[in-house]
Amino acid sequence: MEPTRRTVLATGAALAALGAGVGRSHAAEGPVLETAHGPVRGAVEAGVHVFKGVRYGADTATTRFQPPRPPEAWDSVVDALAFGDQAPQFAGGDAGGLFTSWANRMPDSEDCLFLNVWTPGVADGKKRPIMVWLHGGGFAAGSGTSHAYDGVRLAKRGDVVVVTINHRLNYFGHLYLAEFGERFADSGNVGMLDIVLALQWVRNNAEAMGGDPGRVMIFGESGGGAKVSTLMAMDQARGLFHRAAVQSGAWLTVNEPEAAATAAAGVVGRLGLTPATINRILTVPVAELQAAARPGGLGVGSGPVRDGRALKRHPFTPDAPPQSLNVPLLIGLNRTESTLLVGPRDPSTFDLTWEALPGKLAPFLPGLDVGSVIASYRQMHPQETASDIFFAVTTDSRFLRGHIVQADRKAAQGGAPVYVYMLDWDTPVDGGKWRSPHALEIGFVFDNVAKSESMSGIGPEQQRIADLMSESWLAFAKAGDPNNPLVPAWPAYGPADRQAMIFDLEPKVVSDPRGAERRLFDALPLGQTG
Repeated sequence: MEPTRRTVLATGAALAALGAGVGRSHAAEGPVLETAHGPVRGAVEAGVHVFKGVRYGADTATTRFQPPRPPEAWDSVVDALAFGDQAPQFAGGDAGGLFTSWANRMPDSEDCLFLNVWTPGVADGKKRPIMVWLHGGGFAAGSGTSHAYDGVRLAKRGDVVVVTINHRLNYFGHLYLAEFGERFADSGNVGMLDIVLALQWVRNNAEAMGGDPGRVMIFGESGGGAKVSTLMAMDQARGLFHRAAVQSGAWLTVNEPEAAATAAAGVVGRLGLTPATINRILTVPVAELQAAARPGGLGVGSGPVRDGRALKRHPFTPDAPPQSLNVPLLIGLNRTESTLLVGPRDPSTFDLTWEALPGKLAPFLPGLDVGSVIASYRQMHPQETASDIFFAVTTDSRFLRGHIVQADRKAAQGGAPVYVYMLDWDTPVDGGKWRSPHALEIGFVFDNVAKSESMSGIGPEQQRIADLMSESWLAFAKAGDPNNPLVPAWPAYGPADRQAMIFDLEPKVVSDPRGAERRLFDALPLGQTG
């Protein structure tokens, strides 16, 4: 494919400054994607065209704490064969070994605005659905490069375009410095504005990718689901996506500006800066900024801020956002999310006695009669162990409750439908102790069982769940409705009967799953996730 003539960069040094994905010597062969900023050359894997490390924004070191800028255009074909750098972040754990086969960490850099594309065809005139994945890790960590997110099988299976992205995180994405001047007015949400810029890139390059700019689906797990929830309430994101899927990431509220400003002021003080010298924060070395922010804990740069600009309201409080009235929502969770979220840091929860259970549960149930909750669960689930009940209570009180509230509010809005699911299948890894943990569904949704051995194991049961879930997500991407021949009829969710699809070897639709358990926690305050 002959590249279209664009702005010619003046020097080789200027080209190299564009960073990963631009400026590398290009391979002699491979498909060329004509992006709006310049041509990139990828590779073909299993019949799918793959482009990695494609730049969608300028180096964020040049826009620190400010909205992102599009990249400068380039003229020569450059390689898109390797993932780009990820946002600065602290190293995470391996979730007790569950993440081992997914790990694919890239170097940290403020120059991190890259995305990756898997498509069955390039500029072939087809209009395939585009599935844009937002990675987990809260708003603090992660990237779009995990082996779990490899898009080859999903793109090939469904004849869709798959996109994963990197964007700013933690302090770099959400340190709210607005009180220090107009140039910092958007600082609490620049990580979300990066995602908006990526979605604009997807829209502008949809046809070049063989995709349909009118059928863009955003989906994500955990923090990725929270990002999906937040985008649904952003004016700037309106019209950039047309379906949304929230996997274990219900997000009802964002941070309030007062608390976020207080946390940011602490960072500024620890850096030795004042309102008169605040501009120095734009060039403070990354490690120095991280050292100043870390003592503030999770309250510093912990996520989006209701700043009255990028976010004028909470995502799903007090109701569903009007910005996404016509966007269908697919939302759900795994049966025992907390085996991964609590178990690795407190292994004793896998072998609890009945005597130890109340003390372990008390921190999760402030203000509730823990003994009464345990008694209710034992009556409803007489065969379950103390550990079973611990993981059920800590999942139901937080995750199940929050996801049902978000689904209720979306359904009550009276716009596009909402569909609810729960993954009930237990992974056999480590003798089955993890049950149905947080993140288990990712490998199934991407049809990546072979890359998920440490999380799910590999075998016919695993492939069966992958078939069910990936086909449902593909159907939703195509038509805004997850119904497909592999699952029973899946009705839209409504607050009256709360029907949900239960994914197991034999999927089924259940009304208000674990509803009696969920109602035990009505007195608890609703958090951001749950």
